[in-house]
Amino acid sequence: MRILITNDDGITAPGLRAAEDIALALAGPKGEVWTIAPESEQSGVAHCISYTKPMRINPLGPRRFAVDGSPADCVIVALSHIMADCPPDLILSGVNRGHNVAEDVVYSGTVGGAIEGTLARVPSIALSQGYGPDNLELDDMFEGARRAGPDAVRRVLEMPWEPTADYGLFYNINFPPVPGDRIQGIRAANQGRRPGGAFRVQETIAPNGRAYFWLQHARGNELAAEGTDARGTAEGWITVTPLRCDLTAHDRLADVEAALADAPARRSA
Repeated sequence: MRILITNDDGITAPGLRAAEDIALALAGPKGEVWTIAPESEQSGVAHCISYTKPMRINPLGPRRFAVDGSPADCVIVALSHIMADCPPDLILSGVNRGHNVAEDVVYSGTVGGAIEGTLARVPSIALSQGYGPDNLELDDMFEGARRAGPDAVRRVLEMPWEPTADYGLFYNINFPPVPGDRIQGIRAANQGRRPGGAFRVQETIAPNGRAYFWLQHARGNELAAEGTDARGTAEGWITVTPLRCDLTAHDRLADVEAALADAPARRSA
């Protein structure tokens, strides 16, 4: 198996090494692992692409490249240039430092990398490691993802995929913020919603007296609804969420059609 790794934390991020370990376990002795990741952190860029500026590619070693762009850029560069003659069988985006659940999914560059792979009809999975008091001080904060990651990805690869669909499936895996030996198991979950939203603004006064404002991530995963990704990871479960790039609200199309049926026809002048 040939696997492409990208992320949004940057080419030097420890979570990228965790993803490479997972990929090596999956690829096997005859497989290949390629790493093509942003040269600097790109958290929160979602599915952003560098449409109005050029990029540079920095080779760092065999099958390892840094790109001064977003995770989606990295996937585009990989599929259309670096790996054009040897396309990947699977794309893993992550392992992100921090969960990507609930509203985070909309903002996440890690998820954005998986989206771009899916649009190119390559099976793609986003991987994220939650962190908190129980694992933040470990020598390896990603120990849970390293330990449980290969089996979790293998299970997902056995699930339904839609490689020829216009907007196929991709999967979002979140590892809970606990050591690997305290993971409860793995379960399916829908994308949740936190009661208080995802972000708020924190004001900081600089030494020169000027006010600056930082976005601060809100808490409240444990308050999300039962059966959601946010609640599941807060309770110690690995969560797997199937997602699609199609944003159409298909359950509302009939209502829109009915509402427009009574609209007066536009008359030409």
